[in-house]
Amino acid sequence: MIKVRFAPSPTGFLHIGSARTALFNWMYARSQGGIFVLRIEDTDQERSKPEFEKEILDSMTWLGLTWDEFYKQSERFAIYVEHAEKLVAEGKAYRDGKAIILTVAKCRSVVFGDLIRGPIVFNTDDLKDQVLMKSDGSPAYNFSCVVDDALMGITHVIRGEDHISNTPKQVLIYEALGFKVPKFIHLPLIMGTDGARLSKRFGAVAVTDYRGEGFLPDALVNYLLLLGWSPGGDQEVLPIKKAVEKFSINKINKTAAQFNMEKLRWINAQYIKVRDTAELTDMLIPLLKEEGRLGEVFDRKWLENVVSLYKSRMSTLREFIERTDFLFVRDFQLSPEIRASGLNTDMSAEFGLLAERLKKAENFDVTTTEKIFRDMVAELGRKSGDLVHPVRVALTGQSVGPGLFETMVVLGREKTIARLRSAFMK
Repeated sequence: MIKVRFAPSPTGFLHIGSARTALFNWMYARSQGGIFVLRIEDTDQERSKPEFEKEILDSMTWLGLTWDEFYKQSERFAIYVEHAEKLVAEGKAYRDGKAIILTVAKCRSVVFGDLIRGPIVFNTDDLKDQVLMKSDGSPAYNFSCVVDDALMGITHVIRGEDHISNTPKQVLIYEALGFKVPKFIHLPLIMGTDGARLSKRFGAVAVTDYRGEGFLPDALVNYLLLLGWSPGGDQEVLPIKKAVEKFSINKINKTAAQFNMEKLRWINAQYIKVRDTAELTDMLIPLLKEEGRLGEVFDRKWLENVVSLYKSRMSTLREFIERTDFLFVRDFQLSPEIRASGLNTDMSAEFGLLAERLKKAENFDVTTTEKIFRDMVAELGRKSGDLVHPVRVALTGQSVGPGLFETMVVLGREKTIARLRSAFMK
């Protein structure tokens, strides 16, 4: 049975490159009916922090990357010591003070297979003797990694190509311990749009940052899948269940993937558009409260109407807050810039007439507001377009948005009338 693992160190938050590695492991396990192991590699007890471990677990859960088995290396030190002592007893390793070191024979080749790149060869003349146990009693990365992968029955090691240099060292440890060497898949790196290795400028931040910015987990997973893998047919929006059905190691690219924030935002927008309005509202409520836009008591039905109106116009949940700010602020003010560009002609008489007719209307719905507006424009001998833009600016402080009459309704009669009457006040 296929068995893979994702093995993060809790020395920092789960960043986007590691999340992709976790995803590819998870995808391979699920597509093959295999087992996905999450192993926390916390042997560096000085740098490993509980808060980082919690963040990793929370981010994995948020992304939907559930695991079948869970381990922490800090709970397995006795196992590493046992295997290191075994190698000393067999004459394959030696002591250097409190450290235990594997002897690396020279003048030989170490060959291992990579399911993406094919056979890779290293010469042991380029390798030093390998530390197994450090003098502080903790295991070296390559040693604990090999012992765990072997004892946990890992069949395929899927990780970033920056680990290729570690692989020959690990193969030597596998051989010394008499363990079967697993198959390796080294994923291509993620680059920024400038062709350089991914930096914070291009998105190399924690998964929690993307979550906080209002990216949906299934959209982020969808995008990460496209960084090094393609389902074929130029398909870009692919729900995870369908992706599992199509996933194949053979389709992983050898070349580096390019991270493109605009592409991620576009994919996120596609997922927002089709997401159930009630679910989106549930996601937005904590953000709105965090920004002081909502109190503990609010009109849920009204909020869902606003979400429905704007969900096809935002690429992140944060954008909803930016685009709908005019609905929540208590002291609405037009900036000098928007006033100059959108209200550069005095239409106080027209605005006053519209406000008066809206005040007297029996109903305040889309049909009624639109009829009142168009009847008034016709009476004045004006074109609708002459007033639509200025009225939108007066009500929202924005030059673009959803339908004007839908906007009036969610803004409400009282605020609509007040903003029309105050639009041209100095």
